[in-house]
Amino acid sequence: MPLLTTSDGCRVHYEVRGSGAPVVLIPGLGGDGRFWEPVAERLEDRFRLILADHRGAGRSDRQDGPYTIERIARDVVEIMDAEGCTTAHLVGHSTGGTVVQTLALEAAERVGRIVVSGSWPGPDARFRALFTARLALLEANQPAIYQAFTHVLGYDADWIAAHEAELDAAIGRAGEVLAPLAVAAARIRMLLAYDRAADLDRIAAPTLVIGARDDEMILFEQSERIARAIAGAELVALDGGHFYPRTRAELFARHVDDFLTR
Repeated sequence: MPLLTTSDGCRVHYEVRGSGAPVVLIPGLGGDGRFWEPVAERLEDRFRLILADHRGAGRSDRQDGPYTIERIARDVVEIMDAEGCTTAHLVGHSTGGTVVQTLALEAAERVGRIVVSGSWPGPDARFRALFTARLALLEANQPAIYQAFTHVLGYDADWIAAHEAELDAAIGRAGEVLAPLAVAAARIRMLLAYDRAADLDRIAAPTLVIGARDDEMILFEQSERIARAIAGAELVALDGGHFYPRTRAELFARHVDDFLTR
């Protein structure tokens, strides 16, 4: 499990699994590559998977900042360089989808096919209201409430009922996992600052956009916005809440596999 020291001195963790065409899997705001475990299990026999943690999250360093989507995108390129990948397919969920959009715009020569999952092109009024509220919980030193809020918005009701003990344990660990809260808060501010909606028509990479119609965190209409903006983009609708790469891992992996091997 390599730990890359990036060009600005931050140590970023990533994992490499499988063999075949390189695919970088970029997680959402939680920033931990282990988010992709159920999907990786289904793809590693066909692809060389690079599961990247974000700076400020997962097993990476938690520097004071600043935090931007562009810097996380640069970290991905440096991981690709370290692994000898001239190009790679990119799969990003939620915040990871904004990183994929950024790379497709700013490092197009490094990008093969892209999958933008459960993401958004830029903040609208609902997004700002929701993430400002989440930010306020962190600033009020309420990591457990923040985590419970994330579960309610992130999982469908059936998943919550079936995994109640597991989710309660995650709430109990929230203070430790999110520490320092100032870094977690800075990472939410980076989402509120991200807006590439006006640029997406410049993306030339073959694109698959996936969203969930029952996603209460990032509404499906955000995926529709992205798909409309990128010429030739395909749009797939799933269900399973915002964390459908975990709750519907088999179906998600099948769509990704079909698209990347086409």
